[in-house]
Amino acid sequence: MVDLNISNLNIKSDKNILKKKLNLRRKSKKRLFTESFFLFIFSVLLAYINYLIPNKNLLLQKLPSTVNNSFLLIINLFPYLYEIFLVIFIFVSSFTALILMVGCIYRLIKISKRKSKQIIYKKF
Repeated sequence: MVDLNISNLNIKSDKNILKKKLNLRRKSKKRLFTESFFLFIFSVLLAYINYLIPNKNLLLQKLPSTVNNSFLLIINLFPYLYEIFLVIFIFVSSFTALILMVGCIYRLIKISKRKSKQIIYKKF
């Protein structure tokens, strides 16, 4: 057979894939000014919230001990997580086994009650 090479006109070249997705227009001065104004307002708001937090120095001094206690709690959490996952596995496997047993019994009852097919011969 003859190999036909039909060019697909719908396939665009890969080198210009991202070119159309880029926004090449510059933002107007008004838009840049409003964005910088909102950024300034947001930064002032964050600085004010930070100013309202009491005892910042004490919190910063207690940070290493807090992190250490957190790591100890996480290490103590793992054996309990193992037990929790084991209990969840026991419940899920028991429920699955129960469903499988009920299905097996139902199928056996259905098979035992099935009537044998009788072949009827018609005479012409």
